[in-house]
Amino acid sequence: MDGELPRFVQSALESRGLVEAFEARSPAQRAHYVRRILRAVRASTAEKRLEQMLSELEGGLYMKRRWTPPRER
Repeated sequence: MDGELPRFVQSALESRGLVEAFEARSPAQRAHYVRRILRAVRASTAEKRLEQMLSELEGGLYMKRRWTPPRER
């Protein structure tokens, strides 16, 4: 993903206090999350994918699997 985050994604991260958790992810993971949200055809699907991303960031997961920061591997 090149450029800035979509405003609604940035707002959701900020409101849940997850900006640092998002920025700790690799550029590829961050881009994958955002592309997946933006490719949704229905607004309800985009909302579901955004919520999944936020929940995974809170729970230390990536695509439903445990995620370990690079410095802890």
